[in-house]
Amino acid sequence: MQAMIMAAGKGSRLGKITEGKPKSFAEIKGKKLIEYNLQLLKKYGINEIFIVIGYCCEAFEKLTEDMEDVHLIYNPFYEMMNVLGSFYMGMDYLKDDFVYLHADTLCEPLIFERLVYMPLDADAVFPVDFAPCNEEAMKVKTREGSIVKITKQMSVEEAEGEFIGMAAFRKELLPALRAKTKSLLQEKKFSEYFESAVQRLIDEEHYRIKAVSTAGAFWTEIDFAEDYEKAAACIPESLTGIFL
Repeated sequence: MQAMIMAAGKGSRLGKITEGKPKSFAEIKGKKLIEYNLQLLKKYGINEIFIVIGYCCEAFEKLTEDMEDVHLIYNPFYEMMNVLGSFYMGMDYLKDDFVYLHADTLCEPLIFERLVYMPLDADAVFPVDFAPCNEEAMKVKTREGSIVKITKQMSVEEAEGEFIGMAAFRKELLPALRAKTKSLLQEKKFSEYFESAVQRLIDEEHYRIKAVSTAGAFWTEIDFAEDYEKAAACIPESLTGIFL
């Protein structure tokens, strides 16, 4: 199994917490956000990891210089494109089942296991926090356990919950996922999110994008200072303990 981590963005909304460092270099309990995700991937035997980088790329080069299983992909257009562009830069390196994740998102192992051990009837697995969410959230609507709509533009009244920014895909989806990504960029939709390509898979293909509940387990996406402070206060031992 492979993994691709999206880590190109600047994360300016965190203000003094980052101060010239990549967003995923913010530390909780003495460890960087990116280190939590790398260690979690390692814990579950994912031995080929690609990180798409942009802002402060030298920091990632130094961090990973002795990590033989980690490969860096530079996105020179990170300031002009959204995360869909970062996925495009790295998508041809993917050849196997893979985990997709944002470097600024943390989840405890209970959720991560549901990605690595995908149900046989799923072509992809998306953890969803089935709870009221805000306008900023990547909102989700489901039918019979599968995602039928995933977008930030959905109204909060229509949404059933929030996609947490980590997913797992079977390799059989890769040709179609690459094609949808390429089509969006050919249409000059440079501000689109990765989930727009997933929505086209749902609309135009016959794949089952299965939603699995976070079931109250810890997860967080760190966009603002208050997110960081909450994560620092609430991060569970099941996640900090992966370094032992």
